[in-house]
Amino acid sequence: MHGVIRAQRYSEDDKDILVKLAYAEAREDFWCYRKVMTPSLIEGWWQIEVAAELQKFATDFFAGKRPKLVLQAPRQHGKSTQVQDLVSWLLGKDPSLNVIFTSYSERLGIRANGRLQRAFATPAYQSIFPDTKLPEVGREIGAKQRNRNMIEFLNADGSFRNTTVGGRVTGESLDLGIVDDPIKGREEASSEIIRDKTWEWFTDDFLGCFSQRAALLVICTRYHVDDPVGRMIETMPNLKILRYPALAERDERHRKKGEPLFPELKNLEFLLEWKKILTQAGFESIYQQAPFMVGGDLFQIEKFKIEKFLPAKEIKRSVRYWDKASVEEGGAYSAGVLMHLLKDNTVFISDVCRGQWKALKRNQIIKQCAQIDSSQFQSYKIFVEQEPGSGGKESAESSVRDLLGFVVEADKVTGSKENRAEPYAAQVGAGNVSLLAADWNRDYLNEAETFPESKYKDQIDASTGAFNKLTLGLQYDDSLSWVDGHGV
Repeated sequence: MHGVIRAQRYSEDDKDILVKLAYAEAREDFWCYRKVMTPSLIEGWWQIEVAAELQKFATDFFAGKRPKLVLQAPRQHGKSTQVQDLVSWLLGKDPSLNVIFTSYSERLGIRANGRLQRAFATPAYQSIFPDTKLPEVGREIGAKQRNRNMIEFLNADGSFRNTTVGGRVTGESLDLGIVDDPIKGREEASSEIIRDKTWEWFTDDFLGCFSQRAALLVICTRYHVDDPVGRMIETMPNLKILRYPALAERDERHRKKGEPLFPELKNLEFLLEWKKILTQAGFESIYQQAPFMVGGDLFQIEKFKIEKFLPAKEIKRSVRYWDKASVEEGGAYSAGVLMHLLKDNTVFISDVCRGQWKALKRNQIIKQCAQIDSSQFQSYKIFVEQEPGSGGKESAESSVRDLLGFVVEADKVTGSKENRAEPYAAQVGAGNVSLLAADWNRDYLNEAETFPESKYKDQIDASTGAFNKLTLGLQYDDSLSWVDGHGV
């Protein structure tokens, strides 16, 4: 009887009113739109949270703020579907928008196109957005197209176009750019040539299509710290990143450390099983959304922390350590690493000055760095690596003389580069080393990845020297000044 009462609670007129109210709400609320369009949608807290974030993205877009957003979530958790739903919702609200969707795979673009066409054709969508109408399938009506690579709208100038990364987009204009996995997998991500080629297409071709109001939305699995998202972080200060690891790395608002992101779809048992099967790099990239560079076994590259700001008030003392190269311009690199020891005994690198300079220019740059550094950091000292032999001694002593007025010392190194680097590498592996986000990060991490087999070793040598001077066997007075027997 109770079931009969529930079934007969509303009259047909009442049901019609409720449906119309739901459609009206779906026009304004993205999460409501998703539920109306997909009644069988599997719900979870993170789906609701991402919908709210995507609605904020849409609000900023329509307000002319040109938002840039990266959504990182494990594979097969529905992130692409959410973004495709967002595209259909935005084109319903404004069918004059021009959207370009790009991916490493033509198949992914065609699949997104097909899903959108099916959504546009549903009675629910036409009831929610009656002004967004399509031409006939596979035919042109005037200039209007509807095929597997292009969707245009009747009575509006907007469109959805799907292409591949590297595909021709010049001559097009877009208001919303969608990038869904720009690089296929770890093998391609490990190729600097492919990363460079992808980035050149993204910056020169894809971004060149952006209208004045255009927004950017990126979905990706990150296999490498120097992938397109890594480069976006360096070059786009207003980039917003939503990162959702499959297993929580710390206690969060909705889950405790170690709990799954979407247990309604991928439970803890499933994730732990795949964690055992996959390589560490594979699981970290695919499920944890943590770029993991595979290379040399000394430095655990994934443990470097990239920070946007230097905590200046937390600095105990600072070192700029120089590894000088030969005097030939265009030869080996000289590098000066500015490293700080913080009050919690972690290490922070805020600058790497590096170049292939002749002696005069190199010495000028070393002095300029000393002037800038000493004006910013109270407990600061310069070290210059002294290579073996009389030539190395004379070169180091010359640098000390050039830096008259600064606290400076030549450092005579002994032992292999690998042995000297081990204490620093251990702290990197423990997650105790941070880098200030800057354009030098890419080269620094690439060198560390393959050290000691890397072609150039100047940045790691200088970092090793700076770390050892900051942390090993030194004594300081209460003012944190350098006071013991190092020629000071």
